Amino acid sequence: MAAIATIFVSLSNSSSSSLSLVTSRLHFAAFPTRKLMSHSLARATLGLTQPANAEAPKISFTAKDVDVTEWKGDILAVGVTEKDLARDANSRFENVILKKIDSKLGGLLAEASYEEDFSGKVGQSTVLRITGLGSKRVSLIGLGQSPSTTAFFKGFGEAVVAAAKSTQASNVAIVLASSEGLSAQSKLSTAYAIASGAVLGIFEDNRYKSESKKPALKSVEIIGLGTGPELEKKLKYAGYVSSGIIFGRELVNSPANVLTPGALAEEASKIAATYNDVFTATILNAEQCKELKMGSYLGVAAASANPPHFIHLRYKPPTGPVNVKLALVGKGLTFDSGGYNIKTGPGCSIELMKFDMGGSAAVLGTAKALGQIKPLGVEVHFIVAACENMISGTGMRPGDVVTASNGKTIEVNNTDAEGRLTLADALVYACNQGVEKIVDLATLTGACVVALGPSIAGVFTPSDDLAKEVFEASEVSGEKLWRLPLEESYWETMKSGVADMVNTGGRQGGAIIAALFLKQFVDEKVQWMHIDMAGPVWNDKKRSATGFGIATLVEWVLKNAK
Repeated sequence: MAAIATIFVSLSNSSSSSLSLVTSRLHFAAFPTRKLMSHSLARATLGLTQPANAEAPKISFTAKDVDVTEWKGDILAVGVTEKDLARDANSRFENVILKKIDSKLGGLLAEASYEEDFSGKVGQSTVLRITGLGSKRVSLIGLGQSPSTTAFFKGFGEAVVAAAKSTQASNVAIVLASSEGLSAQSKLSTAYAIASGAVLGIFEDNRYKSESKKPALKSVEIIGLGTGPELEKKLKYAGYVSSGIIFGRELVNSPANVLTPGALAEEASKIAATYNDVFTATILNAEQCKELKMGSYLGVAAASANPPHFIHLRYKPPTGPVNVKLALVGKGLTFDSGGYNIKTGPGCSIELMKFDMGGSAAVLGTAKALGQIKPLGVEVHFIVAACENMISGTGMRPGDVVTASNGKTIEVNNTDAEGRLTLADALVYACNQGVEKIVDLATLTGACVVALGPSIAGVFTPSDDLAKEVFEASEVSGEKLWRLPLEESYWETMKSGVADMVNTGGRQGGAIIAALFLKQFVDEKVQWMHIDMAGPVWNDKKRSATGFGIATLVEWVLKNAK
């Protein structure tokens, strides 16, 4: 897709806000241009809709150690915990940062926070227009009792840019009221999380709107978390990962009349072309998939006028040996009508089934990020069986039997359990690449959403070692996962009278049964994990994609690269 966020990162070792010299300035673009997507999707004619060519907003990130009361700009945003608001006998702040700011303002900050009933709880914020400081405004943003996770500080970064948007601020400084207790490593991870939250918070997908406003925010200065090359590297990494997440969001947000299987394949090819020093692309058409005996995947694709495209990107490090081979497999249904078991009735969400390719967006967003990071020692295969699940005279019917590429036969008792059919052949293909570990991601079951809600993805794996690796990566990324059992006794419900298996069992334990189905298509020698991301792929409140999974996958690949 297109250029979304270009991040300029610079760090200063100055102890004075008036010193403008910086140690370095880094420039890296998330994507070449938005024109890339428009060109790629030029064949999409239904509705005559094409995404707009919007310029990428540019944000400069600078890390400094300066006196916050002397900083000059539009908003000084202070992250405040509930403990930071403790006061002495004279109702003055005990916290050093707040006390210094309040002293400059003649007690106005303490008075205003009291009148606004600001207690530092998560979700609370207040913006004061003041005189007496270098900044035009001071914003207090609640961090809760004791924030320590990536998710907390990403939320803080998002809250800061929300305040910037509301006041049309062009430059912002960010400081934590209490940062002196943080270790050097914690400061790095905190700066990463704040920068990531700010970039993702400023992003608005306006490509399909006739009018849109450009964000006014141009620069963010992070104060009090240190300076130097390690922090510079961390901020740069935040930019790479955020660019992948934004790319993934754009893919999921794109309507199905624009993002067809062919358009998704072209976007994947553009990744390989952009980062051709580390990527190669193989796109298989229906005839080539037939030669590989992918009957399960082709059965799903058969009803659509838009032909299937099987996507395979291969990442190889620019130098050095390969120590481990990984595969990321993403479900790629660019639209899911349900087929002959059509989605009907309240809660079926057929109008949102453009997001049924959220797994493929996670995989390709990860590829975009890794193309910029270029880790050594690891080979990664990115695999997507892209197609639509539609209705026509050529389509798969309930009761049909399809044959997967490993020879196993499947009685289709529900055409709306189609994602697992496409993943079956994708997983067999992944195993044939000689990989040691596979993670697949899919918006697979409503049952998982019922079990875990909209914010948590379900994880299924027979490998405790792989589970440990991925969950450690998710702790760094801030994305929420929960491991569910692979209860083998449930497989009884998947027996068929005419084939090796049916494609869906009863209503109970639906997410577990779906994972057990996928397990039938994975080589026992390969460590495998299935992530059901049907809940967190979409934010109902914002009516937009989340880019879920990308930050965790990038972390996981990098852990394997070490």
